[in-house]
Amino acid sequence: MLVAVIDYQSGNLASAARGLVLAAEQRGLQADVQITSDPELVARADRVVLPGQGAFADCAQGLASVDGLEEALFKRVAQGAPFLGICVGMQLMAQRGLEYGITPGFGWVQGEIARMEVGTERLPHMGWNELQFTPGAHPLLDGLKPGDHAYFVHSYALRGGKADEIIATTDYAGDVVAMVASGNRAGTQFHAEKSQQVGLTILGNFLAWNP
Repeated sequence: MLVAVIDYQSGNLASAARGLVLAAEQRGLQADVQITSDPELVARADRVVLPGQGAFADCAQGLASVDGLEEALFKRVAQGAPFLGICVGMQLMAQRGLEYGITPGFGWVQGEIARMEVGTERLPHMGWNELQFTPGAHPLLDGLKPGDHAYFVHSYALRGGKADEIIATTDYAGDVVAMVASGNRAGTQFHAEKSQQVGLTILGNFLAWNP
């Protein structure tokens, strides 16, 4: 299978690609993982991964600035190719982001990306934190158990999300959305590629996922 890791000058592209390769090896899957900004390659990818780090507005602008890339992404996902957004890549799935003004998102899941309200806790929310979910809630969570840890680095998170689109949360001065899914589109707020075996399990589940 051809897996396109979208290159728009944002995110841990090499780490994400390496994680996908390792996850494929663990599952015994044949995966050709390509870091690319070529719309033609994205248009024929079997699976699409959108990493991202930094500000929502910067990432949205970076993606839109590559001629034809966003259009190819939308078209391929609309055709049914499984999609995984990582960190800001997940945030871009929302209706809008509020970092440095209002920036439209993809509108694939309900809600907006807003600065976290954490009381006396520090921002960014950085480090290992527990995932909470209902076992069996989604195929991407297969092989995991509530309380497994993932690695987070963020100050903004989804709020106003739809209950049936939120498949995992974590606790940081209250519930924080950790994973979303809608149809063939899913995302992790945490860095799956930095989350050791938990992350590799999720990436492997994504590679095997047939929504």
